[in-house]
Amino acid sequence: MRGQNPVTRPLIDLATGTRAVMRRKGTPPTFVVAGTRRGGSTSLYRMTASHPGVAPCRVKKGSHYFDVNHHRGWRWFLGCFPALSDGRITGEASPYYMFHPLAAMRMAREVPDLRILVALRNPIDRAWSHYNYSLNNGVETLTFEEAVSQEAERLDGEAERLVSDPRYPAPHLRHHSYLARGRYAEQLERLQTWISPERVHVLQTESLAAHPQREMDRVWRFLGLPSYTLTEEIRAKQQKYAPMPPAMRAELTEYFRPFNQRLYSMPGVSFQWSEQQSAQSLDLVGPARPALDTVPLDGTGVT
Repeated sequence: MRGQNPVTRPLIDLATGTRAVMRRKGTPPTFVVAGTRRGGSTSLYRMTASHPGVAPCRVKKGSHYFDVNHHRGWRWFLGCFPALSDGRITGEASPYYMFHPLAAMRMAREVPDLRILVALRNPIDRAWSHYNYSLNNGVETLTFEEAVSQEAERLDGEAERLVSDPRYPAPHLRHHSYLARGRYAEQLERLQTWISPERVHVLQTESLAAHPQREMDRVWRFLGLPSYTLTEEIRAKQQKYAPMPPAMRAELTEYFRPFNQRLYSMPGVSFQWSEQQSAQSLDLVGPARPALDTVPLDGTGVT
């Protein structure tokens, strides 16, 4: 690695990357994209970071500090961001932040002025996408029907154990929370217990896909940034899978109805999903700009 610029060279492995990150002194983030998994959080982050007033996180799209990497400490966390003195802001994304039982408290205590962006997708489509993602990545062996019926048993005690032992990997909570992650009101209520609703911006993933400029103008206003015209194209990674069986869609429509109604009454939520609406394939469009460099941390892929 000799002869390479120490600021821009890619960080290769966990051990080397950790040392390099800790040598840096960065600017605390102004914002995080907190969720949700399989809900467009990556595209929302990339669109936000495309603004010339935003400097991207140094470690892919985020540090996972407030979920699985909290033990690494504040100094390590700051090293994940560029040192800024030119008026730009910086931020990161982790779709686990909204769902992790300790993340909201950690964010509120450690970065009190942090602003939160949340993209919410139709929970039925999100659950099906999440299941297929887990299946394709080898962390699911059950059928969707079996996974849904066994979810409560799988998740029983996981959150409580994670709270008592923050280093616990919580595999079922991370990989098999198909229904739980779609109960958005519960997660927003936890966020808003620690963080003022005025500092939480909620948008509908389907609207972001259909009207990216309009939605991003709202995001940039929320972050105190001037308007900026999206000039390039982002397309989220498309995962191809069969449609959800109609009987399961009907079952989940009934399941999520009361949770959605609770969500619609919450501060900052100005949209609703039609029960006939489906967005299995979302092409999220907007400009992309790469991060300064990337490092594979133990939070990589944690969503």
